[in-house]
Amino acid sequence: MHHQSKISVSTAGRGSYELTDQVLRVVRESGIEVGLCVVTCLHTSASLLVTECADPSVQVDLRSWLERLAPDGDSLYTHTAEGPDDMPSHLKAAITRSTETLSVAAGALVLGVWQGLFLLEHRARPHQREVFVHVTGDPAG
Repeated sequence: MHHQSKISVSTAGRGSYELTDQVLRVVRESGIEVGLCVVTCLHTSASLLVTECADPSVQVDLRSWLERLAPDGDSLYTHTAEGPDDMPSHLKAAITRSTETLSVAAGALVLGVWQGLFLLEHRARPHQREVFVHVTGDPAG
């Protein structure tokens, strides 16, 4: 059995946006009890990451680290068509992930107690992001 859905995420600009509950809702709607959930970010300047969801300082430190790796406005970048955050946003997306695959058991996502699924917005300005969710597996009963 397969179930597919799209989640729309409004970002306020650069930052982390937790998607765990929204994706779990899609899994529950699917009726699948045991299987896989594949989540795909449909953008090249945003990405996905499973990381700690309990302490917000993890998100702050993650963003700071990404900023040090790929700072805005670096004079070495040639791809600047959309501004000083254009190429850095693509670099940050390249070292994180565009797709996450999570197991489904008992109709829920299999995540550790401190784990959550996040959309990472790498652009400075707000965006409307689309995330595609595909759940496949065996239904209840």
